[in-house]
Amino acid sequence: MHKPTHMLATSTIAALEEMLQNAVRSAPPDFLPIHFLGGSSAGQLIGHLNPEFIPYLQESLAKNPIPHIEMGHDRLTIRHERPLVLSQSLAKLADRMHQGGFIPGWRHEDFAWIDQNGHDYFRLERSAFRTFGFRSMATHINGFTKAGNLWLGRRSETKPTDPGRLDNLAAGGIGADETPWVNARRELWEEAGVPPQISDQIEPVGRIHMRRPIPGCGFHDEQLYVYDLELADNFAPINHDGEVSGFIEISLSEAAARILADEFTSDAAFVTADFILRNTKPA
Repeated sequence: MHKPTHMLATSTIAALEEMLQNAVRSAPPDFLPIHFLGGSSAGQLIGHLNPEFIPYLQESLAKNPIPHIEMGHDRLTIRHERPLVLSQSLAKLADRMHQGGFIPGWRHEDFAWIDQNGHDYFRLERSAFRTFGFRSMATHINGFTKAGNLWLGRRSETKPTDPGRLDNLAAGGIGADETPWVNARRELWEEAGVPPQISDQIEPVGRIHMRRPIPGCGFHDEQLYVYDLELADNFAPINHDGEVSGFIEISLSEAAARILADEFTSDAAFVTADFILRNTKPA
């Protein structure tokens, strides 16, 4: 798949490179670490809890303990169990946090927490992943034209996260029973109206790990599976699921300017910056 190479100011390229270098941020020192005990992931740090959430959770667990979950003064510990049993305990924990107002935008969809060996250790309501700082997964698809322009979606104003911000042609969290490939093709149809015969042409181009604290919420830790997709000049995206308010087709230089003007979601900014850097050279 040939993509035209574009020229971009050296300063713009440097700014995008610096942004990508800061994709992975450490949790603030006052966040409470969450450790996993037992199994092949024994002792592993798997999450972080906002200090604003700690008093509520301490009081809740002191009154009504939850099996396999222990809260100490310096950490929250999740003990290894069979995935189904552990998922039930974590569901109780998330439900309490939801009742306390610490998990906004409840989706009634599960994400899976998967270790470095690809094993599914537990499943949990997707909106709870940020609250606990658990690592989730998502796909992002760069849709580009033969001329090298990018198609971008603008998120609906009713979205619980990042309403009204620019996003990739399609993007979405990977559900507990999905692969990145299946998820990418589903999101392309739902968000941009890309039919299977076109979405079959997606090209996997890499993965971006991003971590950042979210003020007043939790800690966002996500693996972004990145795909490129060339679209015919006469193709116009159409949203089907109500999550996108509209689409724009812009040049790479304009996309770079909009990234640096903070018009994108954080995830889409990294994915789009990566695409721009792969397809430009200094002017």
